[in-house]
Amino acid sequence: MKISTIPQLYRNLHRWREILAVLSKYGLAGWASRLGIPFGTHLLRNRQGQLLVNASHEERIRLAIEELGPTFIKLGQVLSTRPDQVGLALADELSLLQQSLPADAPEVVLALVEKELGHPVDECFRTFDPEPVASASIGQVHRATLHDGTVVAVKVQHAGIEKRVRVDLEILSGLAQLSERVPEWQPYRLRSTMAELQRMMRRELDFDRELRNQEQFARLFADDPKVVVPRTYPELSTGRVLTMEWLDGEKLSHLTADQQSEEERAGYARQGAAIYLKMIFEHGFYHADPHPGNLMLLPGGAIGLLDFGMVGRLEDSLREQVEDLLVAITSHDSRRLTSVVLRIGTTPLGLDDVALATDLAAFVEQYAYQSLDRFDLTGAFHEFMEIVRRYGILLPSSVALLIKVLLMLEGTARLLEPDFSLMEMIEPYRGTILRRRLSPLRQARKLRNLGSELEQLALIAPRRLREILEQVQRGKFDVHLDHRGLEPSVNRLVLGMLTSALFLGSSLLVSRDVWPLQGVSMPGAIGVVLSALLGIRLLRAIRKSGRLDRRE
Repeated sequence: MKISTIPQLYRNLHRWREILAVLSKYGLAGWASRLGIPFGTHLLRNRQGQLLVNASHEERIRLAIEELGPTFIKLGQVLSTRPDQVGLALADELSLLQQSLPADAPEVVLALVEKELGHPVDECFRTFDPEPVASASIGQVHRATLHDGTVVAVKVQHAGIEKRVRVDLEILSGLAQLSERVPEWQPYRLRSTMAELQRMMRRELDFDRELRNQEQFARLFADDPKVVVPRTYPELSTGRVLTMEWLDGEKLSHLTADQQSEEERAGYARQGAAIYLKMIFEHGFYHADPHPGNLMLLPGGAIGLLDFGMVGRLEDSLREQVEDLLVAITSHDSRRLTSVVLRIGTTPLGLDDVALATDLAAFVEQYAYQSLDRFDLTGAFHEFMEIVRRYGILLPSSVALLIKVLLMLEGTARLLEPDFSLMEMIEPYRGTILRRRLSPLRQARKLRNLGSELEQLALIAPRRLREILEQVQRGKFDVHLDHRGLEPSVNRLVLGMLTSALFLGSSLLVSRDVWPLQGVSMPGAIGVVLSALLGIRLLRAIRKSGRLDRRE
């Protein structure tokens, strides 16, 4: 850890103690369960009173994250989208994270609303219910009425949440730096995860950004009567207060078989899935949290969308890669699938391309003969992510998020229609993708972009070449080589030479009885012992990384 982080440790000492206490509690539960300790285990419980000793390792991680608060919950949600980093078991467990937080006191909420809007609450709203209808990790929602009688929902940020998030992010950044020094944690690449978490938290804490997202979705679906995006009120919104239209309807999570027939529930499942597929494949801008609580069935059969704090974007180039990935899976083209994975993923050094292609071919073969109406998309994606993780390939965060959204979407739809198949609805988009690829407008746009890049290259290349030639002429042209993985070998070589020199020198001291003597030359004896310890240390290092006689 850097010296500059010491003031942060001192400043956030209280929060560090809280985090260590929670981690210790859940870690002790793991030790107790593995060692079979019978006494005192009844004291190891979570906040809901659940015994921790019988909980799995993944479940204890989730419970600890829930107890640590909003920032850690968001970290867990980020990691739940990265089974290529943390594995399927932990990613599935983290997807169960709850975002509830105790509501703020009414007087605190009213004071914050008045401060943010710059006017007393009764001047902004005819009525304002100080008791929230819901409370999540970042904010809570209140029902209010405008002076013209319109019923609105007012989302108010929790008091002090920004400071708490800032402290937690500082602590997590320090832990991410430390993780790079621990070999067991290096595969998780926590520094890049932390950078992604910081971006996500900044977006979710900024209600202005959520308002802009909501307005953009409203424009995209303005002509679609089957989709309702709540109207926003910018004049009654700030970075910490968001006022929007109140939607009267039933959340999909509350629908039961008694309320709707089987045919109606199946129709709503397909309608919701079609909305999301349109966002992804046509707009490249999608709602990234499609759990049943964020989808509402409105009178007339329209579906309302809620909570636009988490959205996903797919630029044209990345969307083409994702489309290639899905088309390769649906068309059972293992060669194309391997090419796409290598193209979009960050691959480690020494990747075995042949073995990867063989595993992906077996994966495609396994799902090749499943009919579309019974295609197990969740199982296919899980197995695909397991293969990617096994070979150490890191997918772009936007691709991992999209895969997570598709899995959540299929799970939500199956709550209404148990036999729902998302792949069956994706299949018609293959024709749309092909037509878009061959579109004259798209080809003209690509040519225009290519021409612009060639023009920039033509302007820059002569100057760069002239600079290189001038450096060569002046003798200032340097070539820097980066020897990856060479440092440990050099260090061991140097250590081996020093150990040999110490042993030989100490042996000479012993053989010539160099003073001081205690039956044998003491400096020589000490040197022999030290050289033996260094030799053992060197052998252990070689054994850990690979035996000397191991054949490639």
